[in-house]
Amino acid sequence: MTSLFCRHNRFTVDCPICSKGTVLDPGRARHARGARTAARRSAPAAAPAAGGARYRGPFAATGPLEDDEGRTYEVRLEKVPGGVRLGEWAGGELRRRAPVLGEGDLRALVAAACERELLPARDRDALAEALSAEAAPAGEQARPYGASPGRAGELRDELRVEPADDGRLRVARWVRRPGVGFELVDAPVMLPARRYAEALRDAARGGLLSGA
Repeated sequence: MTSLFCRHNRFTVDCPICSKGTVLDPGRARHARGARTAARRSAPAAAPAAGGARYRGPFAATGPLEDDEGRTYEVRLEKVPGGVRLGEWAGGELRRRAPVLGEGDLRALVAAACERELLPARDRDALAEALSAEAAPAGEQARPYGASPGRAGELRDELRVEPADDGRLRVARWVRRPGVGFELVDAPVMLPARRYAEALRDAARGGLLSGA
């Protein structure tokens, strides 16, 4: 225990010699605060997780698929807050591009979603019926993609099912910007299930889907 008076007949707290290194040393508190501050400054900031978002809820998936650069991925259909998300996943992370998959993979994905009952019955039925729609007569196939029109805030948008490389299909949103026209939003798609059903039905009517 530190005594009240030191051997120099001073209060110990006032003696720069006897209080040094004790709890009474005023420099000790400053040193401790400085060390804590330095430690906080030198501590590395938490690194953000690499890649895109992670989701651990229920989903249906198809794959593995391979992109043009030889990397494998799968396409997932997920029921998320705010709608249905369709996106590519690789290494447990969501890729930042619109999903691309073959017609057979698309059908397998919808079948898996229906089997797992990820969506309400009316949405499952609408998706299944859209894939089985018959192609319109050749003269009525006005455009080379299927579309579901809608709005994104003040802008018009379309969910399109369109041809991609190697006979595959890309499912993506396009937004119409004033003075520019429609531009591709190369990102995962999140919209109500009915929009997917409308785009798939229009694609089938346009001859992009076999109707099998």
